[in-house]
Amino acid sequence: MSIFDSWNINATGMTAQRFRMDTIAENLANANTTRTLDGEPYRRKVVTFAEKEYRTPFSRVLKKEVSRRFAGLTGRDNYTSKGVKVDRVSEDTWTQMNIVFDPSHPDADENGYVTYPNVNTVTEMTNLIDASNAYEANATAFEASKSIATRGLQLGGA
Repeated sequence: MSIFDSWNINATGMTAQRFRMDTIAENLANANTTRTLDGEPYRRKVVTFAEKEYRTPFSRVLKKEVSRRFAGLTGRDNYTSKGVKVDRVSEDTWTQMNIVFDPSHPDADENGYVTYPNVNTVTEMTNLIDASNAYEANATAFEASKSIATRGLQLGGA
């Protein structure tokens, strides 16, 4: 692994975590949105990450050779990943919406109940802290790699 690979891994991690933080901010901003453009309450959004794949001629040969030699003994068949990417942003359909009795609300149904988004502020803030810490860890690792490269150049020039 070259120093540029470590920079790329950390940079993709920071980009992905920043996107996650933006999505969490969107969830928090819409925590009380009872009607979106389609007339339904806002649904919480969840970001899913995946490995970023690089396909080079060497990686194809390596994958073929590993598959041939180990024939099903390994659980992975991709040894070429260099970072992370946002795989998808999906709506949270597994968490129930919040139903609140408020007959004076304009979006109340015939029984006086309002369907609020399935956004839990505590969960979102916890996720925000997690994403922020992951971003900071990637930034720290990036800076460490940069320091190593700088020190190597200084030693090489001496």
